[in-house]
Amino acid sequence: MNKIKVLLIEDDRSISNFITATMDREGYKIMHALNGREGLSLSTSFCPNVILLDLGLPDMDGLKLIEQVRSWSITPIIVISARTLEKSKIAALDLGADDYLTKPFGTGEL
Repeated sequence: MNKIKVLLIEDDRSISNFITATMDREGYKIMHALNGREGLSLSTSFCPNVILLDLGLPDMDGLKLIEQVRSWSITPIIVISARTLEKSKIAALDLGADDYLTKPFGTGEL
């Protein structure tokens, strides 16, 4: 049985470790990128089934990353962000994100 491949693009190591442990325990194969540039690279080489994306990355805004990925891929993108403003959520969804979770969130929600 092939595991579902998840690409996590998150610069906060504690959040990344939490999500990685949770996804691993649930049987997903997970790769982790600490910034947008690395995330874009892994999105092509790792060929994930889904991308979990933080918007506040150190080298680029996650909205820009959504836009770039959407120019060549239909891979589902789930935003995981501390940005709670409705306009941030709408912008991410309008650019092609498939869902938006606000930090903090529960493992069941994820």
